[in-house]
Amino acid sequence: MSFHAEPIPMHPTLPLLAATDFPPIRRRALDTLQVNLGYRCNQSCLHCHVAASPQRTEMMDGDTVALVLQILRARQVSTLDLTGGAPELNPHFRDLVRQARAMGVRVIDRCNLTILTEPGQEDLAGFLAEQGVEVTASLPCYSPANVDRQRGDGVFERSITGLRQLNALGYGDPARGLVLNLVYNPQGPSLPPPQEPLEADYKRELLLHFGIRFNHLFALTNMPIQRFGSTLVSKGTFGAYMKLLRDSHRPDNLETVMCRSLLSVDWQGFLHDCDFNQMLGLPARLAGQPRPHLRDLSSHDPAGADIRVADHCYACTAGQGSSCGGALEQGASGDPVAAPLCLTEAVR
Repeated sequence: MSFHAEPIPMHPTLPLLAATDFPPIRRRALDTLQVNLGYRCNQSCLHCHVAASPQRTEMMDGDTVALVLQILRARQVSTLDLTGGAPELNPHFRDLVRQARAMGVRVIDRCNLTILTEPGQEDLAGFLAEQGVEVTASLPCYSPANVDRQRGDGVFERSITGLRQLNALGYGDPARGLVLNLVYNPQGPSLPPPQEPLEADYKRELLLHFGIRFNHLFALTNMPIQRFGSTLVSKGTFGAYMKLLRDSHRPDNLETVMCRSLLSVDWQGFLHDCDFNQMLGLPARLAGQPRPHLRDLSSHDPAGADIRVADHCYACTAGQGSSCGGALEQGASGDPVAAPLCLTEAVR
């Protein structure tokens, strides 16, 4: 059974973002390949910057997966960050994980949790535990009503089922070494609240009501692109959200934005500075090539290259900052007026 919302018309957002005064930044040494294995997903969520859904057919093929492994070895990349869509739906997912782990590469699976109970995926949680894969799972609230509103009816219950599977295998237990991180996204055009106290709230509520344990919470800012950006345009709030992001910009966050040490690889193997640039169709800059590919990393070091920026980059530097690893500045405040809906609705 799949969970997805009704399709909505998509408004292009790149024309609203291209003209920018975002500060120029350059790459440092590459330590992470974030690989999008395809846009197919068993869900279709409002906040999804990929616009993934069960109807998408784009999927990385076996030759490109083999090239990923080749580049991991040649560049001695320490982290492989697998995303989608639901990356687990790619038929090469498990082989890629096995071979990367055999090389000693840290592997992160960005999991939507409901995939763990999809037909044919019943042994997925066990596979992830066996391979020592770090799971980063989307759970935008600890309130059932709020999660189902954002991600579809029944998603919260299946997410809790998935978390319990992972906990039973040792995930979230510091003594077992299996890392389970959760991801929070605001449900509207506001900055996430400070990450540390929100993590404490999540840990308390999920343990109290559902017996769930996890390691860390990542509070991510919603990107004004794809499905979320299009919704802002439809509602006439795109400009106000961009003003919030720009007004909340913190220059110190520029030092730790993820694009300095990460390259995003799309399902065809083309390179982008981050997953968000990938969704906007903005290729990375590498050795003067207009559209660099994974294979180009065999002969070109990306360190020192300019990073493509546009106005959406303010989402990564606003407030406490935001990256695939959560807040950039611990203890910094988020939006001073908007509290997460999780804090205003009782957990059922």
